[in-house]
Amino acid sequence: MESHTTEAGLSPEGQTILETVHRFARDVMRPAGIQLDQLADPADVIAPDSVLWDVHAGYRQLGVHQLGDFEEFEPAELSLLSAAINEELGWGDSGLAISLSVSGFPRFFGPLTGDDELVDRYFGADSTSIGCWAITEPDHGSDTLSFTEASFADPAVKANCIARRDGDDYVINGTKAAWVSNGTIADVAALFCSIEGDGGFAKGGVGVVPLDGPGVSRGRPLDKLGQRALPQGEIHFDEVRIPARWMVIDPEVYLFTVESVLAMANAHMGSTFVGVGRAAYELALEYAHERVQGGVRISDHAAVRTRLFKMFTKVEAARSLARRVGAMGIDGPPEVKYSIASKTFCTTAGFEVASEALQIFGGNGLAREYPIEKLLRDARASMIEDGCNEMLSIVGGAKL
Repeated sequence: MESHTTEAGLSPEGQTILETVHRFARDVMRPAGIQLDQLADPADVIAPDSVLWDVHAGYRQLGVHQLGDFEEFEPAELSLLSAAINEELGWGDSGLAISLSVSGFPRFFGPLTGDDELVDRYFGADSTSIGCWAITEPDHGSDTLSFTEASFADPAVKANCIARRDGDDYVINGTKAAWVSNGTIADVAALFCSIEGDGGFAKGGVGVVPLDGPGVSRGRPLDKLGQRALPQGEIHFDEVRIPARWMVIDPEVYLFTVESVLAMANAHMGSTFVGVGRAAYELALEYAHERVQGGVRISDHAAVRTRLFKMFTKVEAARSLARRVGAMGIDGPPEVKYSIASKTFCTTAGFEVASEALQIFGGNGLAREYPIEKLLRDARASMIEDGCNEMLSIVGGAKL
């Protein structure tokens, strides 16, 4: 067993699960992520013969997407195990890690519909459905999450996706942006949209929307700098009709829902990108012990040793913050300011460590035959997605 998969505080059962996830990240996710990253056309990432589908199938077989159903774990251990698993998945490949995690996001809202047929089809134990969180819009990115700011409730700020009540149904029109993770492959969405369109983002709702029905269409997969294994793309809604009971969150509790979801998502991102930083550090450490310059291994040079130690320190500090925030979520989402602190700190640390790792690789780090330049690109994307770090910091500061 590799020593870095040992997690203090886990029972033998929890440790076994973590080791299993690590092997999946090492043997399945990492090689698949490299293969998908090298595809020139992002449409090939979601082609029928793509290895992406094997990753999703393998993840479902692990069963950790239903970790909350494991009754043998106390809440404290379950929280620790969840954070550690997120780190392992990020260590394997951050783009795939996000695709796998967001796939289960609509499960939080599905049962609230009270529709047994819908729940069984998309969220049942045997379902192979892939989900997405559809919130970002062509004209609105992180501002859809800036619930502390006056603009959030400004009626003059017009959303790109609006649902209107029509008898016993809601009718949805508009577009969700190309940055919707799993947007090009999802079977069902947790759709965050404006209701009637006259109250800004604050008058919003959350609907459970199947994406295989009439009126739904997709854009081309986004061609990106990093996280190329994560399929993202627009979703268009043209008179899409859902029963009113599928709009499970109404404007009265929408702001609370956005805050809770942001707290949960940012905590998850923090742990995931600890894994990216750790991956970059480990690759650099291994390379430094192999690469010879000036007649000695470069790990024997004081400057390289110092750089490695600073990288090690950043990874450990980021992990400690991510674990602390994870522990706060035992009984529900942690306070959002702590989750934002974890997301912004850990993603920045992951990027900085990846950059330092590339420096240790020197010229080889710039070559695509080495894995470190991919990690740098993947890490760079993290400081924009799930709320750009600057906007998140404004929201976090408002909550102090």
